[in-house]
Amino acid sequence: MARPSLLSEAELTEHLQDIPLWRRDGATVVREIQASNFAAAIGVVNAIALLAETMDHHPDLFVYGWNKLRITLSTHDQGGLTILDIQLAKKIDALQFSQLS
Repeated sequence: MARPSLLSEAELTEHLQDIPLWRRDGATVVREIQASNFAAAIGVVNAIALLAETMDHHPDLFVYGWNKLRITLSTHDQGGLTILDIQLAKKIDALQFSQLS
């Protein structure tokens, strides 16, 4: 299956409007999530891992503190953002985890 190409700046600007909980950081988009405790944070990681595996698109996940998670999306083999990143971000958002304040 062919991998999608990088999004143009115009396409990216349009798609970023659909994922307001995410911020652009260079060639990635990032979201911070705060869970109620450590076990819940690991549960979030596991839920995201299942979504990512079904898409064959794997984010960078970083657990820090005792209940915080940073999710970084980028299409590594394309060196930037593709529609896969936007689609995965939307699926993660649909899980309805709270965001950091």
